[in-house]
Amino acid sequence: MQKIVTAEEAVANIKSGATVASAGVIGWVTPDAILKALGARFEKTGSPGDLTFYFPCGTGDAMGIKGMDHVAREGLMKRIVSGSYINPVDPQTGKRPELMRLIRENRVEAYSWPIGASMHWLREVARKSPGYITRVGLGTYADPRLGGGKFTEKAKDDLIRVIEIDGEELLYYPTWPVDIAILRAASADKYGNLSWEDEPLTTANIALALAAKASGGKVIVQVRRIVEADSRPATVNRLPGVFVDQIVVDEDMMMTTDVAYEPAYFGGQRRDLTTLEPPPFSADRIIANRIAAEVRSQELAIYGFGAATDVPLVMAEQGLFAGEAIHDYPATTEHGAYGGIVMPGWQFSANINPDALLDGPTQFDVIDGGLCTFTALSFAEYDSDGVVNVSKFGKANPGAGGFIDIAQNAQRLIFAGTFTTGGLKADVSDGRLEILQEGKVRKFVNAAASVTYRVEEGVRKRGQEALIVTERAVFRCAGDGLELIEIAPGIDLQSQVLDLMDFAPVRISDPLPLMDEKHFARTLKEERADA
Repeated sequence: MQKIVTAEEAVANIKSGATVASAGVIGWVTPDAILKALGARFEKTGSPGDLTFYFPCGTGDAMGIKGMDHVAREGLMKRIVSGSYINPVDPQTGKRPELMRLIRENRVEAYSWPIGASMHWLREVARKSPGYITRVGLGTYADPRLGGGKFTEKAKDDLIRVIEIDGEELLYYPTWPVDIAILRAASADKYGNLSWEDEPLTTANIALALAAKASGGKVIVQVRRIVEADSRPATVNRLPGVFVDQIVVDEDMMMTTDVAYEPAYFGGQRRDLTTLEPPPFSADRIIANRIAAEVRSQELAIYGFGAATDVPLVMAEQGLFAGEAIHDYPATTEHGAYGGIVMPGWQFSANINPDALLDGPTQFDVIDGGLCTFTALSFAEYDSDGVVNVSKFGKANPGAGGFIDIAQNAQRLIFAGTFTTGGLKADVSDGRLEILQEGKVRKFVNAAASVTYRVEEGVRKRGQEALIVTERAVFRCAGDGLELIEIAPGIDLQSQVLDLMDFAPVRISDPLPLMDEKHFARTLKEERADA
């Protein structure tokens, strides 16, 4: 059987009403050519229609690598279930993703699941289980009593249920068949044996393929190259060709937006860490400086997308990773790269100089098992009941990503972000923070727009430790509320902290310590001079 086809041929027989699943992580490992061909087929022919799309993670960045935005077409997309959504403003067009418009305007049935559930659910499909059962997400927006992950009014079906086993409440995700799986790998031979030798992530690709085949479905794969059969050790081939139906070759596929090909992301070569640019001075840099002081040697740290991802670069600049010392600070993300440097921005998810890689479902075994004991995650809102929100706020609907799994199962948590948002401008003069323009949007609110995680409950019931680190204040999350434990030099407690909160801290340290001045140094040279 001839397995090598064009992208157009690969999508030609997808039928209306099918469930189409694909995997990628932002721009990484995204089968962009095939998703683009599917969207183009619908534009040209009006078919297929009413598809259910299943994305374990946000696939594509909606900019250089469009990913799921290629199929964000009313009529083509009836329903979407995703572990995360991408909502950036494209710097070239000034527009947000088309998928976000469809969600805001209630044009599709949109559901958001925690990524851990979206990864592990595929295993249940593959083994023809009735569904996935978990404790993760109880009491959050994924809980049916708080919306069940429904992001639009069109989303009527209850895809998540609460069940009880031995007196314990659990979340239950019933399975349904996956008809088409669209994957991306590095190489294939003519028999379809797949390897990921120069991809920095595997994500849910293998799980997707097995779920589709167990459902009687079809597996389509995009690769960079075709290699000779028997030219690779069997240990390199991660998915046997018997599970692959069609192969599309895209020799020019990008690793991710702005990165055509970089071997340092998969360990093909090692990059001199001194060549990495440190984060520029900003409010986020101040936050990263402060968080770096909380990172402990020999503790597995997991970093989330956003302000927290600057921390490893700050630590590298401080010389903490010199020589072999980087191995004293093991670090990962929810996507399975271990070691090296977690990268910020749109290169988040893949690490420079990784030591090892796990696939997506296995990584969430690690996370849900509590093996990532320290985490630094970003936050959008924190409310008077001790609820943190990153999943739905304003016009943004990013979903939880791996946040719920990570926050619920780590022991030490830091939530990172600016004190206000929407136009905040800050500067430093003589080691003192100056707020040049206050953000228009408060982040410490009476009631969060979405319940992503109940921090106070975690502190009370699971003995977690949690801090909130902003550029101007640091709070400890206690079981009965927030304690203000540090303030930035130059910041007025009343007008620039308390008056900008919709609720008051339960306690304020007396005397109130100042955040260390070294966190406000513009350069490492300046920091060392101050020290």
